[in-house]
Amino acid sequence: MPHILIVEDETIIRSALRRLLERNQYQVSEAGSVQEAQERFSIPSFDLIVSDLRLPGAPGTELIKLGQGTPVLIMTSYASLRSAVDSMKMGAVDYIAKPFDHDEMLQAAARILRDRQTQPASAPAPAERGNGKAAPAAERGVAAAENANGEIGIIGSCPPMQDLYSKIRKVAPTDSNVLIQGESGTGKELVARALHNLSRRAKAPMISVNCAAIPETLIESELFGHEKGAFTGASAGRAGLVEAADGGTLFLDEIGELPLEAQARLLRVLQEGEIRRVGSVQSQKVDVRLIAATHRDLKSLAKTGQFREDLFYRLHVIALKLPALRERGPDVSEIAHVFLKRQSARIGRTDLRFGADAEQAIRRYSWPGNVRELENAVERSVILSDNAEISADLLGIDIELSDLEDDEFIGLPPQQGGNNNVSHDPTEDLSLEDYFQHFVLEHQDHMTETELARKLGVSRKCLWERRQRLGIPRRKSSVASES
Repeated sequence: MPHILIVEDETIIRSALRRLLERNQYQVSEAGSVQEAQERFSIPSFDLIVSDLRLPGAPGTELIKLGQGTPVLIMTSYASLRSAVDSMKMGAVDYIAKPFDHDEMLQAAARILRDRQTQPASAPAPAERGNGKAAPAAERGVAAAENANGEIGIIGSCPPMQDLYSKIRKVAPTDSNVLIQGESGTGKELVARALHNLSRRAKAPMISVNCAAIPETLIESELFGHEKGAFTGASAGRAGLVEAADGGTLFLDEIGELPLEAQARLLRVLQEGEIRRVGSVQSQKVDVRLIAATHRDLKSLAKTGQFREDLFYRLHVIALKLPALRERGPDVSEIAHVFLKRQSARIGRTDLRFGADAEQAIRRYSWPGNVRELENAVERSVILSDNAEISADLLGIDIELSDLEDDEFIGLPPQQGGNNNVSHDPTEDLSLEDYFQHFVLEHQDHMTETELARKLGVSRKCLWERRQRLGIPRRKSSVASES
């Protein structure tokens, strides 16, 4: 059983993370600071260290040296992404941005532990290989990623997905730019992760950036870095996320939201393989494979001048189309059962199952929010269920089933028959992040930060970090009332 050390000063976060990992068959130890970890444990004896970046006393990056080769996963907020870049350069195996969901943490831990097992102790680290050729370790990483899941880590076996898997296997070993297209919630980042894991860059970092989540005024310095004094508040030079991905993969999600100025800089990265930090006159070479994703029609945006046409054609070397969940037939039920198993394990209930009406509702509903909406619906049903059998009403999708005969339309997309009358409250379609943003914006005028945090069931630190990540500024009145 892998032994993981959690170093986090926020007690609530530390306890929740410990319970999550223990429920998933990991042995867990915990500490509130680097000093406490040193005093209580032999740090190199762990299989993985998960540490917050900002800790009382020494920062979490100190554990990279103290671990003597033990992989360190750094947890950081959006506001600290630049520091996360620095931690990667110092030797952290990866970073994960707060707030993260359970699956994101479990996937990261499993991937890091799997990669560690597939690399012999005698093999030098990728940075120590001097010939610049594809290393055997990278090839082993490809094999490990593919053997870990017959479908490259993505659930589903319908014909459109089988075609997608085939293209992923063909494209992954190349360095070609890839544009992933699909509706929101279809799993575009999973495809990007599969492309990275099956590539020769698998041992190098994959840096993921949501272009829509970073304020327009900061996007250029976040991506390309900046020099000291380049703008107000730039008290020191910083490397950007493109630079952090050097040798690996840069995944730009929602690239259609990238401002035109940043698009011009990105085009130079693709054409010349070099970047220039904001405020600098010197360029530097980078070796980055770009994977971009969008739910928008970039070609149409290019025609209207909202997206650079030359950048579009640079990105559109290989285009992968993710089908909507409603187009995947029996995959819907398969995915729902996987989510049910995961959610049941989290609360320690192994007896939960879908009733016949729930099974039919899952197959007949159009799922406009795609896989993300399905996951939220299953999580809701598991939490609200009083019995072992989950009924359709607990899913909260309000589909009319009275006109359907048992199994008549099972496995068929909704447009192929039957009544699909859907009427539901728009708030039912909100993701957890959407709900958080909606709640804060609605109540921050008359609630303090402490009250908001209490209502949301999070700490004030977590509330602040989510504000930073989602770009929700605090009201001046709210700041004044708590000062």
